[in-house]
Amino acid sequence: MSEVMELNAFTEELLRQLRATDQFGNWAKLSDEELLTKKFVKTKEDLKAIPIIADIDEMLIGEIKMIFKAVALQFERKTGVMCNVVMEMSHEGFGRCIVIADRIVLVDKYFKDAHRFSFRTLDKLYEEGQKHLDKAHDIYAQFKPCMKD
Repeated sequence: MSEVMELNAFTEELLRQLRATDQFGNWAKLSDEELLTKKFVKTKEDLKAIPIIADIDEMLIGEIKMIFKAVALQFERKTGVMCNVVMEMSHEGFGRCIVIADRIVLVDKYFKDAHRFSFRTLDKLYEEGQKHLDKAHDIYAQFKPCMKD
């Protein structure tokens, strides 16, 4: 992993999530960098092999949701406020994923062509996840005073 992005909170939680889903130890021999690359990084050549119009499989939907679960869990760890991740995806790869804390929407991400979802580099994955996490904290701090019990 790159030294700059190695220890960000998002990456640590995403790795916890991935390792927890490895029921049979298939990924135990893979380094963290190899595992993240295998799951979330696709080169331009990899994307050319994926058709423009295709159905999305359940495994990929779970991996996309896992990214937002990592954001939600790290937010919970830091603030103590429970989060929910809600994802709606059509078989064609159109949909939305939101992260909610209390009644505040922390992350709202729309997808089209989700069957081609990926990042070009690990650094882009780390940056995107940490950006969602930082923005979630900012949004919660901004709107928390507006909530009435």
